[in-house]
Amino acid sequence: MNKNKKMSLATKILLALAIGIAFGLIANGFFSATINEGLNKWVLSPLGDIFLRAIKMLVVPLVLCSLITGVASIGDIKKLGRVGIRTIIYYTLTTAFAITLALGVANIIKPGMGTGLTLSQAKNTVEAAKAPFIMDVFVNMVPTNPIEAMVKGDMLQIIVFALIFGICITLIGEKVKPLLDIIIQVNEVLLKMIGVIMLVAPIGVFALISKVIMLQGTAVLLPLLNYLLTVALGLVLQGVVVYGLALRFLGRLNPIKFYKKFWPVMLVAFSTSSSNATIPVNLETCEEKLGAPKSISSFTIPLGATINMDGTAVMQGVAAIFIAQLVGVDLTMNQMLMVILTATLASIGTAGVPGAGVVMLSMVLQQVGLPLEGVALVLSVDRIVDMLRTTVNITGDAVATMIMSNLEKELNLSVYNGNSKELNNEVVA
Repeated sequence: MNKNKKMSLATKILLALAIGIAFGLIANGFFSATINEGLNKWVLSPLGDIFLRAIKMLVVPLVLCSLITGVASIGDIKKLGRVGIRTIIYYTLTTAFAITLALGVANIIKPGMGTGLTLSQAKNTVEAAKAPFIMDVFVNMVPTNPIEAMVKGDMLQIIVFALIFGICITLIGEKVKPLLDIIIQVNEVLLKMIGVIMLVAPIGVFALISKVIMLQGTAVLLPLLNYLLTVALGLVLQGVVVYGLALRFLGRLNPIKFYKKFWPVMLVAFSTSSSNATIPVNLETCEEKLGAPKSISSFTIPLGATINMDGTAVMQGVAAIFIAQLVGVDLTMNQMLMVILTATLASIGTAGVPGAGVVMLSMVLQQVGLPLEGVALVLSVDRIVDMLRTTVNITGDAVATMIMSNLEKELNLSVYNGNSKELNNEVVA
């Protein structure tokens, strides 16, 4: 019986990750630069990019359809408002807490002390990102042209349009039920497409991770190892301890069961470094493996991928302290409060795509008067940090989904608490 048992997709992804790391290290250490450049150009980049593009092509239509069906299926405008307010408050508070945690960890470890690094080693220059005026954020959430918003992938505008569309379907009722049925059917097709695309996930994961290791190797990590380890520690504390406690005390759920079923999604996030690209897999796992209702998950997951960036917030907090220590500046309590406020606001506007958090870091540094050259310095290891923080970002979205679902007494506890042995045999159905 066991001999005929097929290897699970989750196991294949994990093996691809390990093989990709090993191959990247071998290529970086023993292959010439010309061979590595050729491998990257002709094999790894195309394979990785095809996988990423295949997932990303589903993001906009899936967010639109799932959010419309989710809002329409709630059927109660009061309930929608209640869930929405709770979710936004939760996301804001966890982001602020993540930055505070990062500042505390960085001040204890002091990653910028004794590294031998100077800002003169930052060869690139980065333009400062201006902090958005808070009212502009709200104004720009409303699209003037929803089609243009979909073409550009402006997630906040798409979410607002889908929310209004779904609310109006609820208000009209039976007259537009055929339209809602069509959108539901389209959503089912999109979910099936996820399953088909995820069949080639191991190949995509191998290409993406081996490319990073092959081109950067370990040499780039050594001078910035303190920074990297401090960020990693902050992310582990946020992703395991904070979220675990939130599940236990806010959601009254067993966090171990959550992580046992959710870790394949974390692998996908780690390899793609994109919260948006992980939305499809995150949605299906929360609904099929963890028992969240579509009416809530289709609201909290897309919204979280847009405004809930706890992992990015941890990176920004640690990076601010790291850069301050490099230049010999002791941040005052007022300056650290400014970091918390600015980074929380920045997380709302941080795109769920690889590397966006570093650009937003420039806004945080500018607010407290730290040199922007520091951004270019941390860029050297940001691709690795990006994989870690994206994993925390999407985990926070799923944790919020579980908590909100259980608060509304709509979480299927038999699915959530069920045996994960069979569920781990596949990432998606």
